[in-house]
Amino acid sequence: MLKASTTTITARTLPALALVFACVTATGSFAGQRENIWIPHEGDPIVVSHGSPRATGQLGFRYENGFGVPQNYTAAAGLYWQAAEQGDPFAQAHLGLSYDRGHGVQKDLILAYKWLDLATARASRRDRAFYQRLRDGVAEKMSLPQVAEGQRQALIWAANWAGR
Repeated sequence: MLKASTTTITARTLPALALVFACVTATGSFAGQRENIWIPHEGDPIVVSHGSPRATGQLGFRYENGFGVPQNYTAAAGLYWQAAEQGDPFAQAHLGLSYDRGHGVQKDLILAYKWLDLATARASRRDRAFYQRLRDGVAEKMSLPQVAEGQRQALIWAANWAGR
């Protein structure tokens, strides 16, 4: 156990601190700048307005699964959304799964399909088949008009994102 001023850092908190440091340093900024990242206290919102979308999505994964931080589905979904809006396929897929399961967001199969469809389209060759299976699994729970609506929403998002 390390002792830094009055804050105790344990082996359990080190992975979370390392991830936060990675999020902040990806922007070339220092962690003391509040607009880059803010480490919340219990009950506080998590805000990541700048930085690596991949690191933001990974932080969401840590919150979803309670790795080094308290498990919090709502915080995870918020982080996934922030990174998904920046085009990260990992975050898009996990946001889709959050909508499919109702973890941290209201269950919505159309939004689940939309985000999984976007993740499939943007994924690396290695991840594409996996995301496609997840998307198709959600589609099996949906009617054809619902799938069409999910596809329509994904196309609209992709067209708007390409125009940024």
